[in-house]
Amino acid sequence: MSGTETVENADVVEKNAPEKVKKSLISRLEEEGDVAADYLEGLLDIADLDGDIDIDVENDRASLAIAGGKLQHLVGSHGEVLDALQELTRLAVQTSLGERSRLMLDIDNFRSSKKEELAKLAHEVAEEVKSTGESVKLKPMNAFERKVIHDTIQEIGLTSESEGEEPHRCVVVLPA
Repeated sequence: MSGTETVENADVVEKNAPEKVKKSLISRLEEEGDVAADYLEGLLDIADLDGDIDIDVENDRASLAIAGGKLQHLVGSHGEVLDALQELTRLAVQTSLGERSRLMLDIDNFRSSKKEELAKLAHEVAEEVKSTGESVKLKPMNAFERKVIHDTIQEIGLTSESEGEEPHRCVVVLPA
């Protein structure tokens, strides 16, 4: 094999490397989802609750959704029980796989509904900031809620930042 062939083969490997890395990431996230689903099925069995678990990969993280049945008490009045279950599930995945997990858990579409509400709020606040030219500070939010606001504000073309300490951390939307 000549030096030229080696370079050509290296180029082929290099061009294909991102695809291999992407497949490896998706495979790892699917494994996270499987471990998380097993853990959550165990919890549902212990609590004698019915629910269908859907596993997906979105935004470079495993995503699980539990639907069906009377599961509202697993969400809590403001999502606090859901947040705790998500953290417990992340810990179960970390214990099993040895790596930190960023998986997202949704129960009875609580997070997806919340996401829509927050996107609407972000659009309203963005309009206010554009019209007044002044920053707007929102009420304290958890990390999930802040991320939705930040992402939506960025899509609109404005900037935002978080300030404060948990549990009083909030988003400030800045004028352009």
